Amino acid sequence: MHTDAVAKVYARSLYELAEQAGGRAKIVEVGEELEQICELARGDRTFHEFLCSPIIDRARRGAGLGRIFHGKVTDLTLRFLLLLNKKGRLGHLEAISDAYDQLVHETFGRVEVDLYTADPLDEEQLNSIRNRIGAALAKEPVLYAYTDPTMIGGLKLRIGDQLIDGSVAGRLRRMRHDLLTSGGVTIRNRARQIIEEGDGT
Repeated sequence: MHTDAVAKVYARSLYELAEQAGGRAKIVEVGEELEQICELARGDRTFHEFLCSPIIDRARRGAGLGRIFHGKVTDLTLRFLLLLNKKGRLGHLEAISDAYDQLVHETFGRVEVDLYTADPLDEEQLNSIRNRIGAALAKEPVLYAYTDPTMIGGLKLRIGDQLIDGSVAGRLRRMRHDLLTSGGVTIRNRARQIIEEGDGT
């Protein structure tokens, strides 16, 4: 999840307005509405161009946003969309939604975790991994599970910018690295010891 400075400023402002308007329930509701609008933009090219095209007159787009979303989203979300339109920032909507989502997770003591495995895991396995991550981080993990057929086995976790590689391929790479560095030193020392013992006989 990548956000920029502009997105964070707008997300923080919206978050504070939502908190003032209705506490946690409103914070969650607004976040869900933002995500639904972003999903619509990702899946509908025409709607995406409507939001982002510099050719469309802002006043006409604002009127269109009102017709599309009046009664469909909260007044706060609609006012926010109209503000972004006025400022020419609707192209940042997805980044703002991501930044807003990060604020929600931080407030509620959650952490987003991407989980990669060679094969799909069942719910029991996912719950076991979720519980172990939660115990290790002292936070509630929001787990996103993906399959990576290039993996031999094991799993990989991405938590923020940190990648934890517990895959078989990752372990093999580390073993090879250890052999070429510290392992190589051990082998050379052992060979030297054998040679020296041979010279003494």
